[in-house]
Amino acid sequence: MFVITAVTGKVGGTTAHALISAGHKIRAVVRDRAKGAEWEKLGVEVAVATFDDADALARAFEGAEGVFVMASPNFAPDPGFPGARRDAAAQAAAIQRAQPGKVVMLSSIGGQRTSGLGLITQVHMLEEALAPLTMPVATLRPTWFMENSLWDIAPARETGEMPSYLSPLDKPYSMIATADIGAIAARTMAESWTGRRVIEIEGPKRYTQIEIATLIGQAIGRPVVAKPVPRAEWEQRFRAQGAAWPEPRIEMIESFSSGWIDFEPAEVNEHVVAPTPFETVLAELAKIA
Repeated sequence: MFVITAVTGKVGGTTAHALISAGHKIRAVVRDRAKGAEWEKLGVEVAVATFDDADALARAFEGAEGVFVMASPNFAPDPGFPGARRDAAAQAAAIQRAQPGKVVMLSSIGGQRTSGLGLITQVHMLEEALAPLTMPVATLRPTWFMENSLWDIAPARETGEMPSYLSPLDKPYSMIATADIGAIAARTMAESWTGRRVIEIEGPKRYTQIEIATLIGQAIGRPVVAKPVPRAEWEQRFRAQGAAWPEPRIEMIESFSSGWIDFEPAEVNEHVVAPTPFETVLAELAKIA
């Protein structure tokens, strides 16, 4: 029995489906019982729990050979990340109480850093909360999600421009498809190991902002160019998108651009290059954007 949290999200969902396809029994954790209906149709056991409810999570984790956990995605957190702190503490307490055979957690590239992470601070908090666990733990640190380009497609269609925050435009950045993360999470969950593992994950190629704009143009059928967004406009833009505290998003972008957020030195951790090309993901995004 493997327990998967966040099954209604992209990574949690693909992890669960990959385990089911491999013949494993899973228990899906959802916040709302109604969201569990589609999983029950697949013969999956469903448990209801929120990330901040240690008691409900402990019940969901009981009897598990392994559990998959992650921080709740929050692109507009409150100052100081109180929600992430609360969730991390609850998940750690639930795992300590339930004592599953192993843990696979979703972190992020740069998750080892203690400062300068911006929004990624939230997954670093979860890494820290799970550090005292004594059972085998595998920490997945994927890079920038390819699916983040979904937000660039609408303005590209409308204006022929892709607003770019990362700089310089000709610097290549690693990216990863969420389906590949789920596949690797499922594969890791089914493995046996002792102690701690850190698995860094990236896609088959790194892309510049210029290349990304060109590929988006090919996906939507019109020329697209990358246009830098002036630094002076960032805060206003992020506030207009609903971020009352835009500083973490700004810090994260600047830390990616500077190279502060990156994988650790070679051979420190396991490193996986996943197969899905960016063009494949973009073709699907273009259908729904």
